[in-house]
Amino acid sequence: MTSATAVENPGRKVQAQIGTPMFAALATGVAVLFYVALALIGNEYLYFSGYVVLQFVVMATAWNILGGYCGYVNFGSAAFFAMGAYSTVCIYSIGTEYARSGVGKILGAIPPPVLVPLLIAFAGIIAGLVGLGMGYLTLRLRGVFFSIATLALSVVLQTLVVNWDFVGGSRGAYVIRPNEFPLLPGGFIAYLFVLMLLLVVVALTLARGIERSRLGFGFTAIRDDELAAEAAGVPTLRLKLIATTVSGALMGMAGASFPYYIGYLQPNSAFGLEYAVNAIAMPMVGGTQSWVGPLVGALLLGSFQQWATVTISSVLNLLIVGLVLIFFVIVAPNGIVGLVREWRRKRVLRKAVRP
Repeated sequence: MTSATAVENPGRKVQAQIGTPMFAALATGVAVLFYVALALIGNEYLYFSGYVVLQFVVMATAWNILGGYCGYVNFGSAAFFAMGAYSTVCIYSIGTEYARSGVGKILGAIPPPVLVPLLIAFAGIIAGLVGLGMGYLTLRLRGVFFSIATLALSVVLQTLVVNWDFVGGSRGAYVIRPNEFPLLPGGFIAYLFVLMLLLVVVALTLARGIERSRLGFGFTAIRDDELAAEAAGVPTLRLKLIATTVSGALMGMAGASFPYYIGYLQPNSAFGLEYAVNAIAMPMVGGTQSWVGPLVGALLLGSFQQWATVTISSVLNLLIVGLVLIFFVIVAPNGIVGLVREWRRKRVLRKAVRP
């Protein structure tokens, strides 16, 4: 037992020395190197596909804060994503339809490179508030009842959008993005890629900080045994409301720049099944009890989907996700991170019992 402890302690000490500010700096440095590498390659398609993969990283991380840390499975991920996308469409419509007076004139005068970061922040606020309200109404439900309630939220919101002509309704809405961005060689799509890359850094830093804080310990207590946590004095409802707010805000921020990326937004694309499915499948593939799991799952599964879209067909994406998810549920229910932890644990035990 002493030998096992001696083997495990150095890694833990190194992780403990990396605080949240240092992790944010390291993650930012990796993001800069990643962008520089893509810029040197000079293939514009990499920005398009990379944007989608990074979007899935944010979605998976956001879902994991509620579903992985707290154990509350959210089927309404597409609703929060679409909420962020349609908040952008709403602001864009105000800036174009009422560009001659009032607020519309102010919004219409803001250049897109400045407007998009503001829209991301605005979408985070709106989606976070809706997440707070949803949590207050549904978090007294548990298990499958909570999951069904979140799915109902997605259906209600999609019905509202389909019948709201100001944001395009069922016919959809156009959001025109500039072709060029002088500061980046890849144009405006490269700018959207950079914004999503920065959002990934924010999401991962936030998730890691939560995991290693008292808030994360409270989430773990809720996931392991909520009744015991309540009996021990853990403010479970308050913690769950924090989780739904943060998770919803990140999902909304992930969808805010999507209308500029796609150019034409309609309900079927914003409320697409792939967002709801991938947001759940990617953390489960990577591992739900750590901030690393959603990152690993989103990078692997998202990259594989982009490759399949180009080489085979985009209609196979959900089939690929389903097959991979079935495989991991059977072979590795704790995901890739769980497999690695189990392998390391067995290795430490072998070293401990070795004469």
